[in-house]
Amino acid sequence: MNCKISHFMQDLNSLNIEKLEKWFTDESVIWIPPSKQISGKNRILALFRAIFRRYENIEWQIAEIFPLGNNKYFYQTSSSGNMPGKGVYTNDICTIVHFSDNGTILYLSDYFKDTKVFN
Repeated sequence: MNCKISHFMQDLNSLNIEKLEKWFTDESVIWIPPSKQISGKNRILALFRAIFRRYENIEWQIAEIFPLGNNKYFYQTSSSGNMPGKGVYTNDICTIVHFSDNGTILYLSDYFKDTKVFN
């Protein structure tokens, strides 16, 4: 399993913004629906804070990682958690991520199997 992805996912599963800070720079761009594409470390961390607040708990499990070359990867995860007032949440996600040479995330984009929960 790719170390960068597994370390990033470990930090993501901590739900600790301080652990996520090292992954992003002002040049980072992410797109996590239903939000629009955003760029910049501070805006990205604010989005993660908002995502984490939506759930009583949430966790991601990596299913498979496909290296695409040049520090780019396609990986598949399953997420599960609990949303207040909506109950249990589960989803399958495919993610494209591009790391810089120093290991920060240049670009990350998620694609969700089920988008009903976002409506």
